[in-house]
Parts: sequence; structure tokens; C-alpha cells
Amino acid sequence: MRKNDKGTFIEVFSKKAANIGETCRAIGISRQTFYNWKNDDQDFAEKIFNAQEDLLDNAESKLQEHINNDDKICTMFFLKTKGKSRGYSERQEIEHQGKNVNIEIQLEKPE
Repeated sequence: MRKNDKGTFIEVFSKKAANIGETCRAIGISRQTFYNWKNDDQDFAEKIFNAQEDLLDNAESKLQEHINNDDKICTMFFLKTKGKSRGYSERQEIEHQGKNVNIEIQLEKPE
């Protein structure tokens, strides 16, 4: 194994859209080697996290471009994901902390 395999991994990881499996195959390491590096090397783990965040930032920028161009589907998607606190959601989410709770839900039958 070359001394700069982790550096090579980070470089290829960014080019492969932060896909772990594709990056491992491209540089010839096992997935387990990647996870060992990530668990044992905080600097490497941080670089992986930053590469994943960069990808997400890029996707959000592209989404915003579509919203700015009046793409209604992208606008709806954005509101359903980022606007949940304002009521833009098609489903009800329930958060629970603590001991077990029994909940009974009755659905109305269509007439």
C-alpha cells in the first residue's frame, strides 16, 4: 500500500460523488480498509465528512437554481423538506423520548 492512499482516497472520493464503494474499487482497497481508516484517523474522518458536505452543498445550490427558475416541483420538494416547521409536509411525524407508549390509530374509511 502506498503511503498516500488516504490522500488518494479523498481525491477520488470527491470525484466519485462521495460513493464509498466506487472509490474503494477505484483505488484497490476493501470497504473494511476504508472504515478502519475512518475509525482510526480523525483527520481522515473529517476530510470524508467535509467531502460529503461539499457534495450536499453543491446539490442544494443546484436545487436553488431550479427554484430561482420557477421550477414548481423543486419548490415543492424544498418546502416539504426544509419547510416542515411551517406546515409543508404530507405526513405527520411523531417524536417520542422515554418509556414505551402504546398508540392506537384509526383510519377513516372512504365512503
